[in-house]
Amino acid sequence: MNTSRLLVLLSLIVATVACQSPQAEGAAGMMPPPPTVTMATPLQHEITQYAEFTGRFHAFKRVEMRARVDGYLTKVGFEDGQMVNQGDLLFEIDPRPYRLALSGAEADLEAAKTRLRLAEKEFKRVESLRDRRAVSAEELDRRLEERDTAAAAILALKARVEEARLDVTFTEVRAPISGRVSETLLDVGNLVGNSTLLTTIVALDPLHFYVEAGEQELAQIAHGGDRGRGVAVQVKLLTESDYSHEGVIDFVDNEIDNATGTLLMRARFNNRDFTLQPGAFGRARIPMGRPGPVMLVPDAAIASFLTQKLVYMVGEDGTVQPRPVELGPLWGNGFRVIRSGLQPGESIMINGLAKVRPGMPVKVEQGSITLDGAPAAGPQG
Repeated sequence: MNTSRLLVLLSLIVATVACQSPQAEGAAGMMPPPPTVTMATPLQHEITQYAEFTGRFHAFKRVEMRARVDGYLTKVGFEDGQMVNQGDLLFEIDPRPYRLALSGAEADLEAAKTRLRLAEKEFKRVESLRDRRAVSAEELDRRLEERDTAAAAILALKARVEEARLDVTFTEVRAPISGRVSETLLDVGNLVGNSTLLTTIVALDPLHFYVEAGEQELAQIAHGGDRGRGVAVQVKLLTESDYSHEGVIDFVDNEIDNATGTLLMRARFNNRDFTLQPGAFGRARIPMGRPGPVMLVPDAAIASFLTQKLVYMVGEDGTVQPRPVELGPLWGNGFRVIRSGLQPGESIMINGLAKVRPGMPVKVEQGSITLDGAPAAGPQG
C-alpha cells in the first residue's frame, strides 16, 4: 500500500474518533482523563549502516575421489569423517594385474631394443658393402627401413611402459588436498570401475560465504572501488546471537542475474579451528558506505498499520497524529535507523503507545532519548 492511500485511511480513523463528541460521551458518563505520553526528539548520531544478507558457507575446495582403473578394492586407509593430509593413501585397488602388465611392457621394450641393435648392425654392414658395390641399392633401402621401424617400435613401447606405470600408480588413490573426508561409499572386496565415486574431500580452511546483493546495495557496498572487493564482512550462524566471524569480500560476479536482479558476492573466512562447516547457513552484515549522520529512535517507538511503519506525533490540537516513516536497520541497544519521514527537531512519542490511537487527545510530558536505549525522563508505558 502506498503512502497516500495510507494517509487517507488514517484520516478516516481520525475523523471517526473526532465524531465522538463530548456530548455523546457525556450521555454515557463522564469522559476519562486523556492518557499521559512521553515525547522526545530523535537522536542524531554518526554510525556505519549495514546491510544484512542470508548466505551459506561453501568449501574452498571440494574433490570427488574416483577410481581411475578397474579392479577389486583391497584397502581403505581412513576412518569415515576424519581429517586427512594431501598425499595420504585413501584406497588401494588390487595392483597385481597392472604390475604384470608393466612387467610385460618392459620385457617387450627390451626385446625391441635388441631388434634395433641387430637392425643397426645389419644396416651398417650392408652400407659398407654398398660402398664396394657388393649389394644393390634396394637391399640398402630395405635394411634402412628395418632399422627405422625398430626405432619407431621402441618409441611406442616406451609409451606403453609409461602407461602401465601410471596404471600401477592409479591403484593407489591418494588425497589430492588436505581436508575432511566423507564416508567411504564402497567396502573392501567390491569391484570398482573407471570413474567409480569412492568418497569426497572438502578443504575446511579457508571457507567461502556466498550472498546475493541487489544493484543499489552493491553500489553502496562498493563505495571504495574494486566492486566491493576487500570490504569486511561479519557473519553469525543461525544458532548464534553475535556477529563473531569476520571475513573479507574476495569475489564479485561479472554480471547481474536476469531472473533475480542480484549479483553473486563471495567472502573468504579463515577457519583454522574448524568451527565453521561447509553448508551451514548464516547471517552476513556488510557495511554500506562510510560512517555518516543518521536519525535514531527506540525500536519500541515504531508502530505498524497494515504494511506501513509509523511513529506517533502530537498535533497542535493535542491529539495523536500518525506519521509514516521508512525504517533502516536496527542499531546498538534497541535503536532503529529512520531513513525518511521525520525532520530534525520533530518530537515523537516514545512511551504510552499502547494507550493511544490516532485522533485521541493526550497529555504530553517531555523526555529525552539516551544511548542506552531508555527514556531519560517521563512515565513508562
